[in-house]
Amino acid sequence: MGSRIWLLMLIVCSQLMIIAAITDTDDVGVLNAIKSSWQKLPPKWKGPDPCGSKWDGINCTTSRVTSLVLAGMRVKTDSIGDIPSLSGLVYLDLSNNKGIKAPLPPSIQNLKNLTTLILVGCSFFGPIPDTIGSLRQLVFLGLNNNSFTGTIPPSIGNLANLSWLDLSANKLQGPIPVSNGTTTSGLDKLKKAKHFHLADNQLSGDIRSELFSSNMSLIHVIFNNNQLTGTIPSSIGLVGTLQAVRLDSNSLNGIVPQNITNLKSVSKLYLSNNNLSGPVPNLTGMNSLFYVDMSNNSFDTSDIPTWFTLPSLTTLLMEKTQLQGEIPSTIFQPQLEQVVLSNNGLNGILDVGNTYSSDLNVDLRNNSIFDFTQRSIYNMSLNLANNPICEGGTTGRYCATGNRIIPNGLPSNSCNRMRCGSNKLLSPNCTCAHPYIGTITFLIHSFSNLDNTTYYTILHDELMSVFKSKQLPVESMSISNATVGEYLHYTLHIFPSGQDRFNLSEVSSIGTVINRQHPDLINLPRFGPFFFLDNPYCCFQENKSSNHGAIIGVTIGSFVIVCLAVSYAIYQKRKATRAKNSNPFASWAMDNGTDAGDVPQLKGARWCSFEELKRCTDNFSERKIIGSGGYGKVYKGTLDTGNEVAIKRAQQGSLQGAQEFKTEIELLSRIHHKNVVALVGFCYEQGEQMLVYEYISNGTLKDNLSGKTGIRLDWIKRLTIALDSAKGLTYLHELANPPIIHRDIKSNNILLDDHLIAKVADFGLSKLLGDNSKGYVSTQVKGTLGYMDPEYYMSQQLTEKSDVYSFGVVLMELLTARPPIQKGKYIVREVNEAIDKSPNELYKILDPYLGQSQTIGGLSKFVNLAMRCVEDLGVDRPKMADVVREIETIIDLAASSLDAESPSTFESQNTGISGDLYHPYSDSISDSSGLYVPFETELRR
Repeated sequence: MGSRIWLLMLIVCSQLMIIAAITDTDDVGVLNAIKSSWQKLPPKWKGPDPCGSKWDGINCTTSRVTSLVLAGMRVKTDSIGDIPSLSGLVYLDLSNNKGIKAPLPPSIQNLKNLTTLILVGCSFFGPIPDTIGSLRQLVFLGLNNNSFTGTIPPSIGNLANLSWLDLSANKLQGPIPVSNGTTTSGLDKLKKAKHFHLADNQLSGDIRSELFSSNMSLIHVIFNNNQLTGTIPSSIGLVGTLQAVRLDSNSLNGIVPQNITNLKSVSKLYLSNNNLSGPVPNLTGMNSLFYVDMSNNSFDTSDIPTWFTLPSLTTLLMEKTQLQGEIPSTIFQPQLEQVVLSNNGLNGILDVGNTYSSDLNVDLRNNSIFDFTQRSIYNMSLNLANNPICEGGTTGRYCATGNRIIPNGLPSNSCNRMRCGSNKLLSPNCTCAHPYIGTITFLIHSFSNLDNTTYYTILHDELMSVFKSKQLPVESMSISNATVGEYLHYTLHIFPSGQDRFNLSEVSSIGTVINRQHPDLINLPRFGPFFFLDNPYCCFQENKSSNHGAIIGVTIGSFVIVCLAVSYAIYQKRKATRAKNSNPFASWAMDNGTDAGDVPQLKGARWCSFEELKRCTDNFSERKIIGSGGYGKVYKGTLDTGNEVAIKRAQQGSLQGAQEFKTEIELLSRIHHKNVVALVGFCYEQGEQMLVYEYISNGTLKDNLSGKTGIRLDWIKRLTIALDSAKGLTYLHELANPPIIHRDIKSNNILLDDHLIAKVADFGLSKLLGDNSKGYVSTQVKGTLGYMDPEYYMSQQLTEKSDVYSFGVVLMELLTARPPIQKGKYIVREVNEAIDKSPNELYKILDPYLGQSQTIGGLSKFVNLAMRCVEDLGVDRPKMADVVREIETIIDLAASSLDAESPSTFESQNTGISGDLYHPYSDSISDSSGLYVPFETELRR
């Protein structure tokens, strides 16, 4: 009887201790101290154990607090207390709490494991402590929109892993620090940094030439609205990775360095409101430029430069830059959205030609233009006020000054007559709820036409995709009130799903997801880095407590003392068991049946040590990098076996869980096909996750289509690449066991070898279909913007037809050599509209190279196939095996056309296209003709 009682007590005690004693005691002490001194902390900070009781904003690994997220919770404090004593902390976000009016203490240096520090939009004041340079693991540092004073600590240069540095919108003074030999550090030491955001401070002094070098990774340099002086250092032209430069609204002088034209990837260049002199910079060759603003400088008098006709330019702002002479009609290119040339010395007769867009906004006020050739037949927004043409009582509409009307965001929903009570608002999906509201501010952007709802749509869709990927309960979102001043602002209304309001934790999670700058948001077409400042949320949904909770709490407290000895032993045993089970390789065995432990031996893929991969890449030298992305970097190396390989090394922020990494290796190790990149090995050691693939020499299909590799792909070669890729996908869908859905088919994930044989690559997002009679997998929406299946996006049901849709987009890339989204235009829509107008319209968007060197036999059938692949409904798309057969037929037609030297179905001078083009609303499609080797034969090989 006594043993039974003891056993029952043991069971009860062990269960209670799971509730009452998980968190490290030191961490409990720190959080309880915060709880007693801060105001308006979450009401769910109850219970004896923060991890076990799941306090809002607290995440734990084993017994340590690793994440503290209180973003947007309206907390108040005049000290951050003992947070620096949470030595296991990896992620800290206190953003959007204006009630935090505190200095950042030197003890912040104790957070040695911290990778992410986000304090955006609080009321921190005082100097940034020099000890912040001790946080050697830090990757993301966001201190913007506070009241920090003093100078930028040079010690920040010690943060070797730092990628994101944002100190904007503070009260910082003094120079931008650079290193001085071996005695001090500086921002020039941040070789991995991609973002320098120092805008809206009181920084002064020169921009030192030492700040920039060729081995930096910077993509955004944002220094506007400071008091910087001196010249723009020529060393900035060495940073070939740069995509955006903002040096406007300072006191910079002298000549703009000519080697700025080396920055071929820069799409946004802001130099306005300085004292720059000398000749107007010659930007010829900077073909990625979308946005240029050099207004209000003191350049030498000059005629209109020829680079004003750059092919991608959408916004040209050159007010008060001493321009003179007549304006060539050639500058009014069709992609232009805004041209501001006011307050110059331009004269003569204005001729705008006939290639401009009707959305073009042109400001030519305060010049000397005396005539306009298209006085009554132009179709743009044009302002010629205070020019001779508008003197003497002329009443042309171009003489009136007016403001453009900016739309209120995305098109309104169909339920705008509905009304909501209780201060609720109507969501785009016609539900009444309390939205989370805030302003998202983009520090740079590359467009001016705010009337174009395409930009709203892209932003909306990507934000919603990120919310879904993070499993946040967001039903819908509206974007409105676009305003442009120093920056681009939108108001976001984020509506809850399945309830009429968010709870505290949900609001906080939404805020931190936005301000952490998800890679998909940073890489949005036409948008740049941003920050999110919220409105205090109106109405958190509080959880009501009950007397039952109090009773349980007392009971737990009484039992804890009795149970300590017994439960400690149980806890230690369970901890050991968890440690064993957490090893993802524990169940993998060698061929002889013995336990392989941490060194799994797989048929077709071998374990590689960290030291071997480090050695074969010259210590992961920058010279060995052949690719990079959100996951990390890809290095070329030669293994000890002599095999050339590509090593995909995950960066710290993108590491998968151990089990997920194991799953990916198992998936890749079972794939063996000539048109799928082979996995050679892997490394799971020293906190590293690396996959070792066969080296594919000629890079991605995307690079080859763009001409970046120097290889020109003719029509036959493009068809064979399409065929190879389709065969690889068919293998995954039909012969892999279990079947695999790739989920990220795009031109960047199709590689070409020495013989230009195509291979499908990158299975990081792939899903096993398994033994699934439903034919789909319900999963979070992931993929790449422009390639994603709309049906999958809406239903979250992934099928093999989702890969077919993405492949159809790739087929259109093969035709046009254009990315799926370019200048706000979607390639599927472009091709569809061209077909809808007339077959001849298709010529205008095809890659010109195809029409210059050979005939294009089978073109109409190829277009038909591509359009069938991108049907809205998956049931209307062909299977990949059918795609293979169709491409084989097209290759036969193309080859016969070349062999017979038949008249081209597609001539550069005569754009008629033979055959009936497929249209998504047509009822039938002509059958393919021609001979081909049955694909079933190859599948059985």
